[in-house]
Amino acid sequence: MTGTSFSVVTRTTETGAVVTVTGEIDVATAPSLRTGLQDVALEPGHRLVVDLGGVTFCDSSGISALITAYNVAKAAGADVALAAVPARLSRTFGLIGLADFFPTYPSPEEALGG
Repeated sequence: MTGTSFSVVTRTTETGAVVTVTGEIDVATAPSLRTGLQDVALEPGHRLVVDLGGVTFCDSSGISALITAYNVAKAAGADVALAAVPARLSRTFGLIGLADFFPTYPSPEEALGG
């Protein structure tokens, strides 16, 4: 990590939860993201939205953490979506097939259907 501040903030809504990630997702920070995702309480029919608008870098550890989000949501009978994905990450996600698992929206509000 290059010193970029990293944070994971969870906001609960009536229809699910938004996990907002800021900074670099790498081997040093991915465990915190994974823990934050695993701690989200979801119900069947809810949607877990991972807001990546503030992410400046994502390595394979971060991709693994996003797969955790998918698994957490599916285990709860919920959906998962990504929001505000930076263009450089969107291209990478498309190349590795991650885009096939995650619907992507311009904003967390749109991802929640609001």
